[in-house]
Amino acid sequence: MDRLKRYKKGLWAERVAVGLLRLKGYSILERRFQTGAGLGCSEIDIIARRGDVIVFVEVKSRRSVNEGLFAVTPTGRTRLRRAAEVWMARNGRGFNARFDVIVVSGWRVKHFKNYL
Repeated sequence: MDRLKRYKKGLWAERVAVGLLRLKGYSILERRFQTGAGLGCSEIDIIARRGDVIVFVEVKSRRSVNEGLFAVTPTGRTRLRRAAEVWMARNGRGFNARFDVIVVSGWRVKHFKNYL
């Protein structure tokens, strides 16, 4: 049951992050983009666009903002970058890329631009 609860909490945090990005003027291009199946599978929580910048967003839901930032591990960063390379090769020619983190902690939401 804990796994289902965490999954639902993560979905809620992603919806909050999408709302925040839309309020800031971003267009949401994709949610939960996956590069493939198996052990090499990587997922990007949100892919957004604002102007000529494509933003790859990692969303974390934790008890504190610091816990959320520490949850973005080096392995996770590498996977996110690889998945972003796949997406950019397919869709993003002519755009700049940026990696952001949004941490949802209770009702507190913090957006960290260019975090990775």
